[in-house]
Formats: sequence, C-alpha cells, structure tokens
Amino acid sequence: MDKPEMREEVLSLLEQNARMPNAEIADRLAVPEQAIADVITEMEADGTIIGYYALVNEQSLDESAVRAIIEVEVQPQRDGGFDPIAQRVSKFSEVRTVHLVSGRYDLRLEVVGSSLHEVASFVASKLAPLEGVKSTVTHFLLKKYKEAGFRLQEDESYERLKITP
Repeated sequence: MDKPEMREEVLSLLEQNARMPNAEIADRLAVPEQAIADVITEMEADGTIIGYYALVNEQSLDESAVRAIIEVEVQPQRDGGFDPIAQRVSKFSEVRTVHLVSGRYDLRLEVVGSSLHEVASFVASKLAPLEGVKSTVTHFLLKKYKEAGFRLQEDESYERLKITP
C-alpha cells in the first residue's frame, strides 16, 4: 500500500472512531503498527489532522443547550473577500462552526447558547453590528437525527395496524 493510500485509509478509520488504537488500524490495513503511528504523527504535524472530539448525543444530557443555524449575508472586502469577516466571526465563543456557502447567504454558522435569549442577544449585539454583515437569518435547531455521519437514534419499531373486514 502506497503512502497516499495509507493516509486516506487511516483518515477514513479515524473518522469512524477517533479512539481506534494504532494496533487495530495496522491490523485492518495489514501494515506494521509503527507505519500507522508515523503516518498519524505526520498528518498531525502537517495539519491534515487538526484535532479529535467526542460526538455527544445532547438529548441524553440533563441540561440542554440551545443551538441555532445562522445564515449571514456579508459584504466581501476588496482585498480579502469573505475571509476577514469569517475569521472575526469564528473567534466568538458562541460560534461552533463557520462555513462559506453558496446561495443567498454567504456564511453558515452554528451557534450555541444556554437560552433562546442568549442566542438572540449574540446575534443582535455581537454579530449583526459587525462591519460587513448585511443581514442574518436565525434557525433554531429543534432535534438532531444525524451528525458527523452518525445516526443519533435507533429506528422506532413500526408495525402497521392490521385491517380487518
């Protein structure tokens, strides 16, 4: 297996389970464990792998945060385009994710707060007043079914009612 192929396979396995031991990855790919350790270390050093995180089903927690998707229309800057405003927005602690997207709006944010009021206050007092922000639309998340490729709930069993004459 050549190095680019090994990198791709290791990334695929780590995306499925970031806690998978190097020995298991090596076993699955039929390569020496040291080769896996070296590839992972190299990808961490070159910025291909920038971190690891636990995917948490928030519905199983007692306290639940309020999450919102916020679409932001931006006036691009002459020399930097969308990057300067996206970088500024990404520094707010309430912002979990920032994407540049196509369509009516330019940025898609995922924002977390402890209440509807806190998220609304973030939009009104921090986000909307930023130079370059033309408009925003806020969508509060009601329920998640799938995240990062993982389904968060098992299928409910469904049995069709029998029709009798």
